[in-house]
Amino acid sequence: MSYNASNYNKQGGAEAVIGGVLTLAGSINVATGGKITKAGTQAAHIADATDAVTPAAFNAVLKALEDVGILASE
Repeated sequence: MSYNASNYNKQGGAEAVIGGVLTLAGSINVATGGKITKAGTQAAHIADATDAVTPAAFNAVLKALEDVGILASE
């Protein structure tokens, strides 16, 4: 009988693989230059808002957050 761990560190220890659910009781600190991705893709840059943010611009921000998994999609 063999055992395959769901959670492990890749060779060298620079990457942790989580095969299940990761529950954090604290916070996540993304270092300068770090990024949050979904399937290796980072959300595109969202232009700075002006004084009058249009619904389309606001929806674009929500869509970008949904695409990287920060917000749940409908």
